[in-house]
Amino acid sequence: MPLPPVAYLLVTHGSRDPRSPWMARQLAERVQHCLQTSSAAPLWVETATLELADVPLHQRIQQLGDRLCHHGGTVLQIVPLFLLPGVHVRDDIPAEVAIAQAHLPTLAVQICPYLGSHPDMGRLLQRFLDPIVGSRVLVSHGSRRPGGNAPIEAIAAQLGALPAYWSVAPSLEQQVEQLVATDTQAIAILPYFLFAGGITDAIAQQVHDLAQRHPAIQFSMAEPLGATDEVAHLVAQLSDRPAPDRYVPC
Repeated sequence: MPLPPVAYLLVTHGSRDPRSPWMARQLAERVQHCLQTSSAAPLWVETATLELADVPLHQRIQQLGDRLCHHGGTVLQIVPLFLLPGVHVRDDIPAEVAIAQAHLPTLAVQICPYLGSHPDMGRLLQRFLDPIVGSRVLVSHGSRRPGGNAPIEAIAAQLGALPAYWSVAPSLEQQVEQLVATDTQAIAILPYFLFAGGITDAIAQQVHDLAQRHPAIQFSMAEPLGATDEVAHLVAQLSDRPAPDRYVPC
């Protein structure tokens, strides 16, 4: 007798940049491959966005849930592809899941831990850095909530990097100028973003401008995390980890 299917819905923020949905689909394919190697049950791995979608997230969950129930499935796992436990992870996604769950009484809709909470994230980021370059800056979007940037500071400390933020201080420029004052010869910039987009393009332009301002210093900039096999493995492992009942600010 065939096993019932299990479905996974990878949820991103949503972007008008066409690269984002394309990369999300690429990542979903890799995640499905990772999960399928250790499961005999049919697996569906699909994508959705919290914002800028044709339908609200709860409706997207209901659509997938109805199809899953029709094929005998009983479990739908929601995987937030977010790097920080902000309001989207703590409040918005659980609220959308609660609305969908009310219309799917025979289905267990489970929220997995968010991607940035994976304990191996720092180890993955380390692979993007040249071990010879000791001056490093980790650039994240940043949060204005008290304590909201603590996870970034922790990862930056693990990488031996200075934390910088796109939306709050200290900025990339401020941290670079601080390193320049130490007579460093090379600076590695690591953008802590899942996919390339408008912000990472702007960061790349800023790095170019800083390199023009400081021609004696060698600048390098890594790519965002991307839809790689390494990221897919982390996402696949999130389904095996219990999510907290409610995410709280750090």
